[in-house]
Amino acid sequence: MELEDFLRQTQAEVQTEIGDRLGASGEAYPYPESVFAEVVMQHMSEIGMTFEPEVCHYSAKVGNANLRLSGFAVSDEADQLDLFVSIYDGVDTIQSIPDSETKTAAEQCLRFLAKCAEGKLAATMDESNDAYALALTIQECYANLDQIRVYVLTDRQAKAKNFKAREINGKTIKLEVMDIERLHRHWSEGKPRDELVVNFEEVSGGPLPCVYVPGQMTDYDYALTVIPGEALRFVYEKYGPRLLEANVRSFLSVTGKVNKGIRDTLRDDPERFMAYNNGIVIVADDAHIGRAADGGPGILWLKGMQIVNGGQTTASIYFTKKKSPDIDLRQVRVPAKLIILKSKDTIAEEALISDISRYANSQNSVKQSDLSANKPFHVEMEKLAMTTYCPDGVGRWFYERAAGSYNTMLSREGTTPAKLKKLKESIPPSRKITKTDLAKFLNAWNKRPDLVSLGAQKNFERFMDSLREDDQSSVPLPDVMAYKTMVAKAILFKKTQSLVRPMFPAFQGNVATYLVSLLADRLGERIDLDKIWLKQDISITLRSQLQTWADEVNETLHRTSGGKMISEWAKKPECWDAVRMGSYSPVMDGIFELR
Repeated sequence: MELEDFLRQTQAEVQTEIGDRLGASGEAYPYPESVFAEVVMQHMSEIGMTFEPEVCHYSAKVGNANLRLSGFAVSDEADQLDLFVSIYDGVDTIQSIPDSETKTAAEQCLRFLAKCAEGKLAATMDESNDAYALALTIQECYANLDQIRVYVLTDRQAKAKNFKAREINGKTIKLEVMDIERLHRHWSEGKPRDELVVNFEEVSGGPLPCVYVPGQMTDYDYALTVIPGEALRFVYEKYGPRLLEANVRSFLSVTGKVNKGIRDTLRDDPERFMAYNNGIVIVADDAHIGRAADGGPGILWLKGMQIVNGGQTTASIYFTKKKSPDIDLRQVRVPAKLIILKSKDTIAEEALISDISRYANSQNSVKQSDLSANKPFHVEMEKLAMTTYCPDGVGRWFYERAAGSYNTMLSREGTTPAKLKKLKESIPPSRKITKTDLAKFLNAWNKRPDLVSLGAQKNFERFMDSLREDDQSSVPLPDVMAYKTMVAKAILFKKTQSLVRPMFPAFQGNVATYLVSLLADRLGERIDLDKIWLKQDISITLRSQLQTWADEVNETLHRTSGGKMISEWAKKPECWDAVRMGSYSPVMDGIFELR
């Protein structure tokens, strides 16, 4: 898809979302840039570039300084923070944005961060402001943050995709720009690997000596090499979690036994690191082989480099050096196995990466349930989506088993503008369900909003665990009836989400999730999901019921949070207990879906 087509598609998506969020009085959503920010942040989360994001609009003048924020994302361990600020113009032709404008936005977001870190902002804010809890959280946990990034999001095209890192209160802040061009690259690929080009002549002074085995009968080449510790630290500093396969979340903590051992070896016996460490496994989309200093083969550069096993080793090296600058990494060497991918089939390639990561990680207790595009359940869901038509006999839903497969389908089958238009009409983006989406929809209906609130990846892990019986045998595969029921639950969740979004300035995701769980708890056995499938929508009366309960769920979440940020409180089983036991308006008469 060309960049301008992609821009128009993105704007259409934003406008559709804005249309869906008209308030009860018919007013437009107050901040179109918040909708744009949400669309972009959610995509960045899906491809592993950030954590579970929250929309949080804040704009104020404190003293002479303008402060701005559009959203944020915090890691599960609260040791990494991403802040987002959006510049949205709604343009439908490619237009450039001056670096001065993106830099100004980054500065305004940096000032927000600095004021929070100094403890000066929360005191000036109204406690009802949704950024208040975030300001307090940053104030309290700033000293423990290991990584902070500021992203400027824009629908125009920027020349500079990042700016020089800044220091605030002893912390290094990375500044990046996610413009329409960079977004298009990620969207069309379904993965952020293309940006990762590592030149070892630059980062380690010369090609990495290697044993190189060309794959004659396989879809990959193979190499064994050794990476200097300082080079690995530098690459992680530059690319961060993007260096790790999107499905493998980095633990980013040095408290576990394995990571403590790595830290101790780096400090006490750096020259023995290679002897003690199992090494890392890397996949890459392309490699350039030259000559090493000894005349043998050497790896000059890698494109699309991803560490699929050894994320703990890599992050431990980086954070240990950051916390103890006196540690000398020049004596550290890390053994590495390198797989250079040659497959032209995106889905087959992603399945291969998934398998490499699963088997490479099988010696430790890291759960690989999120590396499951090729699990029978998901394969069957994909088949059912391809063969099950909506009641109109024309439209279908799309189950995205592998990242980017929806866009691959559009480009493969939409070979002419007319075919592409017809394809998008029958399978629009609004009818796409990803693996993590499905886990969210089903766990919310199964009355586990606390799990959904943990974030896409962790919730997905729990969902995959639930598909296995106690004796480790798999549950039966879905049939057409089960598929239609799951899609009905997806429709219900999506409609609930679109109702809730214009009602509250922040934490709409938590409210929507808890609202669906409350509905399932109070009325689940009476709701005829087949009626939702047949209508592909929910009735006006059910919408009214959901809106009434949404206000009451939101009030309960805030009242019981004890001052905690709602997104954090929502992760606790006690939060669900509090919401479930709350008092709510009676069920309305005439709800079409009730048996």
